[in-house]
Amino acid sequence: MGHALSVAKDELYDCCTVERKLRAMLLTTEDNLESQKKRSAFLIQLAAKTVPKPLICLSLQLSADYYFHGYYQTKQEPYNKKLEDPSLYHYAIFSDNVLATSVVVNSTVLHANEPEKHVFHIVTDKLNFAAMKMWFLVNSPENATIQVDNIDDFKWMNSSYCSVLRQLESVRIKDYYFKANHPSTLSDGTDHLKYRNPKYLSILNHLRFYLPEVHPKLDKILFLDDDIVVQKDLTPLWDVDLKGMVNGAVETCKESFHRFDKYLNFSNPIIIENFDPNACGWAFGMNIFDLKEWRKRNITAIYHHWQDLVMLLCFSYSFSSLSSR
Repeated sequence: MGHALSVAKDELYDCCTVERKLRAMLLTTEDNLESQKKRSAFLIQLAAKTVPKPLICLSLQLSADYYFHGYYQTKQEPYNKKLEDPSLYHYAIFSDNVLATSVVVNSTVLHANEPEKHVFHIVTDKLNFAAMKMWFLVNSPENATIQVDNIDDFKWMNSSYCSVLRQLESVRIKDYYFKANHPSTLSDGTDHLKYRNPKYLSILNHLRFYLPEVHPKLDKILFLDDDIVVQKDLTPLWDVDLKGMVNGAVETCKESFHRFDKYLNFSNPIIIENFDPNACGWAFGMNIFDLKEWRKRNITAIYHHWQDLVMLLCFSYSFSSLSSR
């Protein structure tokens, strides 16, 4: 016992010193933990956007086949009256992902009671048009009608009409999205990192706000995102009474994080004046749109108005930042 007390006396530490060391260790551990959380959030986003090598090869092979077989030489396909028949069930899919689009189309047709009455309007970009076109030429679902368009062929979609195109040309906007995915910027914070995805620079993500222009002769259309799998017949959605509303969407108000106060900056007087913080956003995965009501209310013009305000705020912020230097 005496020996033990003697050893304890010799090894006695100053309590203040021990406290400082433990506090320093705690702070270091917390910093490391925060760094790992940020790195994890970044890698999750990177993994979500990474395309497996076989899928890249698939698109390349489809594109090569499209040009090898001379399909590109067909300047204009025969007119199909189903494409503009308002009595049929029309779907809009805007995507650059061939397999994802195929899953959406095939799962929809598989569960449809009358596949011959379903028309799919697919819009992709110039880079993926050949691959998308070739895939559905070879793997077109039985009876259903498939239309594949290149967004670059929409001559009305230009920066003089679409304010979002002017925004996408902004250096500041590009920096916001691309720098968020650079490892050196992990310390900048990870708030809303998933929204700082360069895919949002694609005009395909904004084309949904121009549905009446894309389909001028249709009265109603069902918009489907390319990350869904249909598990039942969707035709009853065309019979839903929208009660004068432009669109019908899936209910998302059960969770508080879907409310506007989680998305919008309510310290801005313009936001406070025009939006209710307790109102709910909605998922774009599946929406039924009344295009007649859309045109009547001129929703696209309202969209342009808010896009112009966003651009104005971006320029104002950039100017104030330069002035403060």
